[in-house]
Amino acid sequence: MKIFGFLLAVLVLFCLGFTWRDVQNGQVPDTKPFAKMFGLKTETHISAEAEFKQAYNRILTSYYRKVKPLELKYAGMSGMMAALGDPHTMFLTPRIAKSFNIDTKANYVGVGARLSPDPLGAKVTQVFEDAPAFEAGLRRGDLIVGVNGKSVAGAKIDDIVEKIQGEEGTRVQISVLKSGKGKPVVLRSRRAHVVTPTVESAYFKDSKVGYILIASVSAPTAEQFDKELDKIERNEMKGLVIDVRGNPGGYLETATELLSRFRGDKVVVKMKLRDGKESYEYTPSGLEHKFTYPIVVLMNEDSASAAEIFAGCLHDYGVATLVGTHSYGKASVQEVFDFRDGSSGKITIARYYLPSTHDIGRKVDADGVYISGGLQPDVKVDFAETLPQELQKNAKPPASDLPDPSFDNQLAKAIQVVLTKAGAKRVSTKSPIPQAVAASSVSRIA
Repeated sequence: MKIFGFLLAVLVLFCLGFTWRDVQNGQVPDTKPFAKMFGLKTETHISAEAEFKQAYNRILTSYYRKVKPLELKYAGMSGMMAALGDPHTMFLTPRIAKSFNIDTKANYVGVGARLSPDPLGAKVTQVFEDAPAFEAGLRRGDLIVGVNGKSVAGAKIDDIVEKIQGEEGTRVQISVLKSGKGKPVVLRSRRAHVVTPTVESAYFKDSKVGYILIASVSAPTAEQFDKELDKIERNEMKGLVIDVRGNPGGYLETATELLSRFRGDKVVVKMKLRDGKESYEYTPSGLEHKFTYPIVVLMNEDSASAAEIFAGCLHDYGVATLVGTHSYGKASVQEVFDFRDGSSGKITIARYYLPSTHDIGRKVDADGVYISGGLQPDVKVDFAETLPQELQKNAKPPASDLPDPSFDNQLAKAIQVVLTKAGAKRVSTKSPIPQAVAASSVSRIA
């Protein structure tokens, strides 16, 4: 028995000699040398998961300087999704995932203001109606230079927003420079649940044309669309312009809900899934609104995803005329899945096709320059950066950030198309009566 115990101990030590270094490095022991010595066949296959973990552990233990495990994990997940070559499949860090959630759900805890970067801190481009920030005295054009007594000059806009947002019911101190005042004013605002306005409207009194801007296709967009439509229809209506320029899209379900206001029980998209199966999305019936006037949808290359579905279906149904430039051409559907640490992944699960227009998929060259795809406008109008010389003399700056046909040639053309279809005489299009302020593409919500 003693001899047997001795031999067993020697065998254990012998085996440890082959595997101890791997165990120390946090890796699965490599048994190939041991098996080779005794003439045994070895299994060369290793699962992708095990190999990935092995490389991850080797970097953590052997790289010449210390590496943060979280950063390495995020880099690995980002690289894995980027390797698919799909610009719409991506990994989102917790901060980006939070911002993405706010944009799509349009419901968050904050003070209710839209901010854009400024060297001194953050410029207020919009204060939401009835939001805590408005109650506290924050106004469009104000410059936020401090939060809770600390300067935010030179800080990133995302960091400033993070400082302003917080738990519901708590308060935040915002130091603000107001026009005409040399010293900052300290405003105290409560934090509360805020629903982001994704739809704004105006009524062009001279042309009697309504205008609705849809900034994104988010959770509350359909309800907000109904509210703004009701507001402008209190006036005499010769037509309606719906602006989805710069709209990055959002929820397919919301686009379907919006479309149900125009046509019920109609195909929205046909989706082709991984296994080759086809799935159809239909508008619900019984929600149609009675539109008695012509409609134009204004779009550009930054109109994408659910915004394209909305515009494309209205065109395919024969409801609207498309004006502007071609849309982006995002003919795919994504699914978002969350991780425990607040990060998330967004992966493409299907291709979609419109009722009549079919495939609008974007095609680019080797340099990523657009070749074809997207919705094509019925009336093409490129955006003019500057006014014609003969108009510059009498032009006055717009009163708000809301698009003004006096300065926006695409909007002016859209109104002209509406009036032509309505059989009305052409009239001048002066500044609108603003109902709200348009969102900035570089802004963040606080």
